[in-house]
Order: sequence, then C-alpha cells, then structure tokens
Amino acid sequence: MDTAVIVIERTYDAPVERVWDALTDIDKLNQWFFKLEDFKATPGFAFSFSGNDNGVKVVHECVVTEVVPMQKLTYSFIYQGYPQKSYVSFALFPDGDKTKLVLTHSELEEIAKGSPMYGRHKFLGGWTYLTGKLAEFLDK
Repeated sequence: MDTAVIVIERTYDAPVERVWDALTDIDKLNQWFFKLEDFKATPGFAFSFSGNDNGVKVVHECVVTEVVPMQKLTYSFIYQGYPQKSYVSFALFPDGDKTKLVLTHSELEEIAKGSPMYGRHKFLGGWTYLTGKLAEFLDK
C-alpha cells in the first residue's frame, strides 16, 4: 500500500452540478466542510481553515492549483508552521443522475516527516468523515 497517497471513491445520489457546487460555493462548503471565510475555485486563490486536533488548534493553509469546472478541483495543503506540502484533488465523474467522486490526497509522506502526529491514518479518517458529511449535505 502506498502510504504517501489516500484515495477515497464515493458515489453520490446527485448530479455532477450539485456536487461541484457543494465543493466550490462558499455557502454550501460551510454547511458540510470546515468554516471558510472565503473561497473561490480559481487557480492561485489562497484560503485557510482551522480545526481541533486533540485540543490543539491547527490551521490548514491551502492554495487552489487546478480547476476544471464540473470535473476537477485541486489545492495544495499545508499545516501552518510545517512547510511540507501535500495536494488534495476532487475529481468528478457523472453517472446519469449520480456522481462518482474520487478524492486523492497525495504527497503525505512529507507531512508525516515534518510531524509524526500527521500520519496517513489522520488524513484517512478525516477525509472519510468529510465525504460522509458531503453525502448528508447532498441528501438534504
């Protein structure tokens, strides 16, 4: 198993346009993802969000690197204070009224080198949880 990459595949009972909107519209993102001050699906757009890891506030800093409307969104991902960079990609594949999402988080070995508390298992658990929250949001 490649410990440097996480791939999660999930099919949603929603057309690709709804899934894309949930990934790129700030109001929709704030309902299932972390709370963001602003977000634009535009290459070069920088955004950040914070979370809680066992009582410690962690800040995630991201920059959108690739946008193919209705197909793919990619952004870089670092923890504030740790220079190791990874990439998160959401690829969408329409299937009639459903959409298959393939979430890939790559280059994780560099983050784990910078801080062992950010091992692959943390990301796998986090993305599994968030793709489930996205399903709940889309089912509304």
